[in-house]
Amino acid sequence: MTPTELRAFCLGFNAAVEEFPFTPETSVFKVLGKVFALSALDADPLKVNLKCEPEQAVRLRAEHEAIVPGWHMNKRHWNTVTVGGLPDALVRELVEDSYDLVVAGLPRAERLRLDRP
Repeated sequence: MTPTELRAFCLGFNAAVEEFPFTPETSVFKVLGKVFALSALDADPLKVNLKCEPEQAVRLRAEHEAIVPGWHMNKRHWNTVTVGGLPDALVRELVEDSYDLVVAGLPRAERLRLDRP
């Protein structure tokens, strides 16, 4: 997966936006103001921080060398994923899981708003 593909995939989710609150190099992808992915898209290798359920985070780290505790994040809930070290389908699944976890934590009224076009 290329940086362009990762950006497009993240922005393809309902109400997803890209912001640069830290540095111009760090893309922060949010849904209704809540972060679901962070990446320096011009970095080599390409990495992305993604939210994850704690039990699954530990399992994924044990199964994949390309997945480590989230850099500068709460290590219980975030993983850093080296994109080129995993199949694209798994990266897409992890990004989608991160988005879904963040959406699940939103207030009910905001979750319902996302279901509308």
